[in-house]
Order: sequence, then C-alpha cells, then structure tokens
Amino acid sequence: MDVIADEWRRDHSGDVVSPREVTREQLARVHDAAYLRRIGETAGISVALDSDTYTSPETYEVARLAAGAAIEGVERVLAGSHRRALVLVRPPGHHAERDRAMGFCFYNNVAIAAAHARALGAGRVAIVDYDVHHGNGTQHIFEQDPQVLYVSTHQYPFYPGTGAADEIGIGPGRGFTVNVPIEGGAGDEDYRLAFGGIVLPVLRQFRPALVLVSAGFDAHHRDPLGEMRLTTTAHTAMTMALREVADECCDGKIVVVTEGGYDLPTLADCLRGVTNALGIERGGAEWPAAGAIAPSRGRGAVAAARNALATCWAL
Repeated sequence: MDVIADEWRRDHSGDVVSPREVTREQLARVHDAAYLRRIGETAGISVALDSDTYTSPETYEVARLAAGAAIEGVERVLAGSHRRALVLVRPPGHHAERDRAMGFCFYNNVAIAAAHARALGAGRVAIVDYDVHHGNGTQHIFEQDPQVLYVSTHQYPFYPGTGAADEIGIGPGRGFTVNVPIEGGAGDEDYRLAFGGIVLPVLRQFRPALVLVSAGFDAHHRDPLGEMRLTTTAHTAMTMALREVADECCDGKIVVVTEGGYDLPTLADCLRGVTNALGIERGGAEWPAAGAIAPSRGRGAVAAARNALATCWAL
C-alpha cells in the first residue's frame, strides 16, 4: 500500500495524508460500548477473538488509525477540498458487527465512515461492497436505516453465510439492503450483468449524496481465499462504474475504502486500476470482452435479486 500511495502522489499529483485515530464518539455510532471496552483491553497484547481473528500488540492502535483514515476521507470529500478519496487501510472492516470482531475485522471502517457522513449532514449515503465475502457487519448495522443503502455482490454460499437475495432490510429499511449473491466460479461477464442489472439501477434511483465503496479484491482469479474468476480489468470497471454514478448523483463524491485481497501482487495491480479510475478526469467503465462461457451465474443472481426487490425498485 505504501508503493501505491507513492505512485498516486507521483502519477496523479494526488495528496497522501497520514490518518488520525478515530474518536470513541465516532466508533460509538456503530459499535456497542461494551464491545469497545473489550477491544480496548487488547491494546499491547495478542488475543484470539475467534477462530480466524487475532490481535497483535499493535492491532488496537492500527485499527483505530484505519477507521480514522475512513473518517478523514469522508471529511475531505464532503468539505469539497477533494471530490474523490482512496482509503488504503488494513485491517479491513466490513465483517465487524456492532458487538463482535470477525473475519479479520475489528472496527467497521466503512460503516463508521457512513455514520460520520450522516452526522456531517449528508442526506443519503450509499455503500457498495464488491469484496468476495458478504459484509455482514455493514448490512446488520444499517438494515433498519432507509438513509443508508447497502449493496453487495459476493460469492454465495460462502463465508460468513449471510447475504441471500431475500435479505432486503427490516422495517423502515426494507429495500435499502440489496444483495446480489453469485455462485462461485463467476467471471467478469457475470459481474457486468450484476452491475448493469441491479447495482447501478438501484444506485441511480437512490440518488445518494455520497458513494462509499467497500473495495475488496479477493474475487480476483488469483486470490487464494475466494473462488471467483474476476480480472484486474473488471475491478477497475466496477470502480469506474461507481464513480460515474457519483458523478451523476452527487457531484462526484466517492470514497473507496479497502477491504480484503490476499494475493499481494494482485492487490497492487487492482489498486493501480482503482487509482486510475479515480484519478482520470473523464472516462467510462470498460469491461473486458465477453468470453465463450455463458454468464449463467450472473443471470441467476440478477433474477434472484430482482425477485426479492420487485416491490422496492424499478429493475
């Protein structure tokens, strides 16, 4: 990530800013007080929080900086000093629940960013998550809130087990959770259909004041954790398509926050694509050419999402 930040500064004359730590007030908008106390008690020690989520002595401080970086990105974009921001952070955040760490996540960075945007006066905030894993924490935090739209494309069934098409929100938030669960083995064309058929139409109808992206790169065909077959070009296209919606709906206000991605050369390549999508002044999403394999997984995912959301959106 340091290399990508240096390239951003060099190739796009972009600002690179060191984050400040998130405050307890900012954390408490999305996390329970008892949970914040438990995570605070891990400072300086190594602890297993579940079967795959561990702290090191530095985790508490670094996680606070990661959440603070997401806050910083939102503040700069909403203040108008920048139209677009890329938040390069680890640990990721979208699995973190109000009261539980899981899936390598401690604080839900993008949820903290969304809640902060709302506190600053942003009317409607959209979160789009294209990590290979469903962002269970983000969904659950906002599933009753009609002012925060959560849209996820993810491998399903897969960890963490949530994200079925019929999970569309609760009460006043019904319709503002949009899941596009895609069978393992899906490729670029499947995702192009998911974006064109569900993700982008819903975003345009919602008309957010800010677009946040949970940008995971573990749906890439080289990633060791996922089972998808996406290319680097497809990840760039997804980011550019979301930037286009931001340009149309909210004067270009978009903040991209990193999530998963566990093959380091692939992570670097995908981040270069994201910086290009954010850094150029004009351009459209350029998806890879359709291959010989029919996008049956994408068609099935779009059909399931349309059926679940039929009374909520014009799809």
